[in-house]
Amino acid sequence: MLEGLSIGLVVILLLILVAEFVNGWTDAPNAIATVVSTGVLSARAAIVMATVLNIVGALSGTAVAATIGKGIIKQEAVTPVTVGAAMVGIIIWSTIAWYYGLPTSESHALIAGLAGAGLAAAGPSVLIWDGWQKVLMGLGFSTFLGFFGGMGLMLALIRAFFRAAPSTARAIFGRAQMLSAAFMAFSHGSNDAQKFMGAFSLALVLGGVLPEFRVPVWVILLCSSFMGVGTAFGGWRIIRTMGMRVTKLEPIHGFAAETAAATVIEAASRLGIPLSTTHTISTSIMGVGACRRLSAVRWGVVGDVVVAWILTFPVCGAIAWLAATIIAVVV
Repeated sequence: MLEGLSIGLVVILLLILVAEFVNGWTDAPNAIATVVSTGVLSARAAIVMATVLNIVGALSGTAVAATIGKGIIKQEAVTPVTVGAAMVGIIIWSTIAWYYGLPTSESHALIAGLAGAGLAAAGPSVLIWDGWQKVLMGLGFSTFLGFFGGMGLMLALIRAFFRAAPSTARAIFGRAQMLSAAFMAFSHGSNDAQKFMGAFSLALVLGGVLPEFRVPVWVILLCSSFMGVGTAFGGWRIIRTMGMRVTKLEPIHGFAAETAAATVIEAASRLGIPLSTTHTISTSIMGVGACRRLSAVRWGVVGDVVVAWILTFPVCGAIAWLAATIIAVVV
């Protein structure tokens, strides 16, 4: 299956798996933050569920992986060095953000890393505009549809259950949130988990292991497993930030945020749009919290999260550019 692997290709594949592991720290925990913070599921049960459903979601289609693998920079500029340098940018930046408990978008980190390394190799002409249009569409999907989707669904639930006793609402949505959390984990796999699988498959093509770009089942299982292990070992920092520090959540709020975010993510996945699941669930949580009153959202925490989002593109792009430049000089 992996005959003829060179040492260089092995290093690139290991970097991708490390980046996927870090993705499990900083991005994947967003999918289960609300269900853990509301007490509907324990962290251990939520992680197991998320790992399994991420794999199922990733098996549901590979349109996003194809966009990452073939649609961000021109194929002639894609080399093992380009992919490896992009992974270096992701690993360094995401580890720093994780240390401070800030969720980062591995989607944007990966896209920025590929772009930065590609620019170092061939200049601005290397960027593919059609692919970047999908990236920009993803920004709109994740930010605006996430916020207003969460707010709209929460308002509808308030209207539907305004006569219900708090204990009744908690009992109903305690059960319902298990389904919405499962939907969120599945949608995360269908979009976010595919990105590193796309990078892994791309590296296999570049190394001559695969004759053409496709995502084998074993790559899906391997990358999903690394992401799940990463979440198990380091996801609590991000779960605490998104599930407990942004706003106070009850099961009804968690259900609304997860359902709205997962719906947006799933729609984007079927269109091959790589969006940030971090942005989507985060803005959905903000929209749900703002339904009570604007002061119910801790905007200071939100500000820190948004700063991390903004810095992801330039920082990952710059690190990848520098890494690719240094490798080109040394090699």
